[in-house]
Amino acid sequence: MKLLALESANEQCSVSLIDEHQTLYFQLDARAKAQTQTILPMIEQGFQQTQTQVADLTAIAFSRGPGSFSGVRINAAVTQALAWSNDLPVIPVSTLQALAQAAYREQQLESVTVVIDARMNEVYIASFKLDDQHIMQAVDEEKLLNYVDAANYQQFTLVGSGSALVNAEATQFKAITANAEDIATIARSQALAGQWVSAELALPVYLRDDAWKKIPEQTKHN
Repeated sequence: MKLLALESANEQCSVSLIDEHQTLYFQLDARAKAQTQTILPMIEQGFQQTQTQVADLTAIAFSRGPGSFSGVRINAAVTQALAWSNDLPVIPVSTLQALAQAAYREQQLESVTVVIDARMNEVYIASFKLDDQHIMQAVDEEKLLNYVDAANYQQFTLVGSGSALVNAEATQFKAITANAEDIATIARSQALAGQWVSAELALPVYLRDDAWKKIPEQTKHN
């Protein structure tokens, strides 16, 4: 089994290639909003370094949102293009779940409420707990909420870029971010169970009805 995992739903961009046992390749470009320039060269570099071809892949996993509108769109588009052209299944992974997995990877937190700044005085939010396979699983629904409603929706320790927006004192785990390693970890468990979907279902999840708005238009309301 080999999986290609992509993460560009945040400001950064990362790519990982894994098999059922280990990470074969990982590359992160932390430059803000550089996804369009870096994601394809990073994928190609991963194939070259691991002597892998697209035909060798079992599936492609990607961060399906919610998150940066442009970042989520790029992630889904690249995944669809590769999967369609090579008849591969896809594994959509929640950006919030990936961030919860990062909290476990970095800080060994086993129950978290993930909060991502959604602009316009709102946050994306959901809570997760670690299962017996060491995968963070959702315990409630992903929501787009204002700060007050998000505070009431919180169940566990706050992590992510929106933490201090919900609770001004919740700054300890604000800087945790997910990358393709977290997408790959979650996707591995799903792939081993044969849990994937066809390429046409590599769809972005925005949670916001007006996700089509350009970022400058959204930030006018902050």
